[in-house]
Amino acid sequence: MTRKLHIKNNHAAPDTFPSTPESEPVFTISLERYQQAAAGFPDLATQLEVFVDWDTDHWLESMRETEILLTWNLPTQDLAEVAPKLKWIHCIGAGVEHLCPMDWVPAGVTITNNKGAHADKAGEYALMAVLMLHNKMPAILTNQRSASWNSLFSTPIAGKTVGLVGVGSIGGGAATQLDKLPLHIIGVSRHGRAHPHVHEMVAMDQLDAVLPRMDYIFVSLPSTPETVGLFDAQRLQSLKAGAGIINVGRGATFDYQALANLLASGHLSGAVIDVFDQEPLPHDSPLWAAPNFVVTPHVSADDGDSYVPITLELFFNNLRRYLANEPLLNVVRPELGY
Repeated sequence: MTRKLHIKNNHAAPDTFPSTPESEPVFTISLERYQQAAAGFPDLATQLEVFVDWDTDHWLESMRETEILLTWNLPTQDLAEVAPKLKWIHCIGAGVEHLCPMDWVPAGVTITNNKGAHADKAGEYALMAVLMLHNKMPAILTNQRSASWNSLFSTPIAGKTVGLVGVGSIGGGAATQLDKLPLHIIGVSRHGRAHPHVHEMVAMDQLDAVLPRMDYIFVSLPSTPETVGLFDAQRLQSLKAGAGIINVGRGATFDYQALANLLASGHLSGAVIDVFDQEPLPHDSPLWAAPNFVVTPHVSADDGDSYVPITLELFFNNLRRYLANEPLLNVVRPELGY
């Protein structure tokens, strides 16, 4: 018995994902790339009938027989009628806020995500960004724009404290890399569970107690009702003078204008920001010219060469569980939004 797998790719467009032409090939699961990955799982691949599509070109006719959907997004209206055989949706991203609220999920359909696919790349980005902040690179880059030769000296990083707000796959990857430096690492997560590379873990309700101790703060939170606006003007003002900020989670967790104001005042020393509410960041956004504010275009966690192979390996490993009626990995909890 074969099961039908529908792979839905998106053409790049400003109002979708991927949003830029250069990012489209990074996330496209072509038939060729699927077959390359499937060669490593021949016993599983023979049990699938695969249809590779773009956008919704053949959505209605294909989904009538589809049991498994591999996608970033999907038309959710009347899904139970459109896809009566659907049992499993795998989202190729870690964040699923674009699918929320998940009141559209038909009974009996499980959603999984790409948690784990980002850890290695995000960990290296975290290491780079913390060292950038410690070596005053945001300020040096601001000075470069104005042709200002200002010798900003730094010291070895030993003894500094880095806070990881969010210690999931991405925050855990950051912890693995940052633990190579002589730092103290504080982790803040929903449950405060221990992590082997985090020296001190607390639950989210202790966030305000530990934030003032952090020299550098790496945020990798999803966008949920609990995290939207978490770093508002008041909380940012409460940070240690001279602290530096890194955000690779979602733009909605921050008040970026308040952050820019605190950078301009000198209360905060620098920021390296990878995610924004609107992407691409509009040309006329004042954040482009904000002092000591480094913009990276949502590239912190995605492996430009291997994102699709990593995704498909994760998918096939979960497919083995699915076919064996075993619990799937990375199951999304609709009530939490991740």
